[in-house]
Amino acid sequence: MKGYLMQMLKSYLAKRKLCQKRLVTKDGHCNIEYGNVMHSNFFAYVLDLWTTFVEIRWRFILVLFVASFTFSWFMFGLLWYWIARNNGDLAWQHPEDNHKVCVRNLYGLTTAFLFSMETQTTLGFGGRDITPYCPSAIALIMIQTLMGSIINCFWCGVVMTKISLPKKRVKTIVFTEMAVICPHEGNLCLQIRVANLRKSLLIGGQIYAKLLRTKIIPEGETIILDQVDVEFTVDVGKDNLFFVCPLTLYHVIDKSSPFFEMSVETLYQQEFELVVFLDGMAESTSSFCQVRTSYLPQEIMWGYKFLPIISRNKEGRYHVDFSNFSRVEPTLTANSPTGINNDYYYQFSKNNFENHGFEVIDIDKTVSGKM
Repeated sequence: MKGYLMQMLKSYLAKRKLCQKRLVTKDGHCNIEYGNVMHSNFFAYVLDLWTTFVEIRWRFILVLFVASFTFSWFMFGLLWYWIARNNGDLAWQHPEDNHKVCVRNLYGLTTAFLFSMETQTTLGFGGRDITPYCPSAIALIMIQTLMGSIINCFWCGVVMTKISLPKKRVKTIVFTEMAVICPHEGNLCLQIRVANLRKSLLIGGQIYAKLLRTKIIPEGETIILDQVDVEFTVDVGKDNLFFVCPLTLYHVIDKSSPFFEMSVETLYQQEFELVVFLDGMAESTSSFCQVRTSYLPQEIMWGYKFLPIISRNKEGRYHVDFSNFSRVEPTLTANSPTGINNDYYYQFSKNNFENHGFEVIDIDKTVSGKM
């Protein structure tokens, strides 16, 4: 039991250490800090108020939602109290019996607040209402009604926009936790698998990647996060993908590849981060979304290939077995791109390797039962 807990602790610390090294986390979030932004560019956030509200967390949205309505009710309640006081309607002012009030049954600040809330929410309980004797009261009720409508429209827009953000759609597009390097059609290739867990397509999909690393140029300057383009394709290209089933992405390791100088012995000694992007438009909502993930050298397996995932049954229907989505098996692989035709490297393992962190689901049952 103690050994099992120690193993779990070591695994957790190792994952945390890898997470701290990343610029892009496995689920696509950018792991970067901005310093002294609010001090110098505070008004930029104020001017772009709509984007600020859309991007803040739900807990702050709820607090601001309640605060905005409560504040407006209170401020207009003060104005109603001021109108009633100027007209001599309050109880402590002892109005005469034939006195013409501006608002019936408004006796103090509490009733003024209640009347303000009833007016802005169009409740109209019937206990308090304005009379036609005060032009200022008529003008104020028009202003409050318009302001209440503006506040309602603003918050409805914010809530609907946050709900319809494509961030939730990308949760149903997953990459394998590990990448592999193995032969494909006579070339040594870096391979990644991606799957769409919904039957609704991602239209106009495009695949590309960036290799991030620290580089020292001949002038002696150190460039942090130097970006190098990495070309990924599938069997039919890299643009306008028919993303109806899981796809395997291929990067040919040739002389133009940043991986060409690496080998099985030197791969894990490198310091880089491979960030993979998949852009497309959700078919159901017509919203553009981008899926991101990243791979460190420790997450690239040399000498393994992905297990087949697509099959065809006797009835002629295609079947996707998600239990094999992240599973790999050893295969005969060259030690390095330069030794593709002579030296080979083989991972001697009798068991298939399974990447953790991917939830196996039956997509047919999920779609027919819940979607």
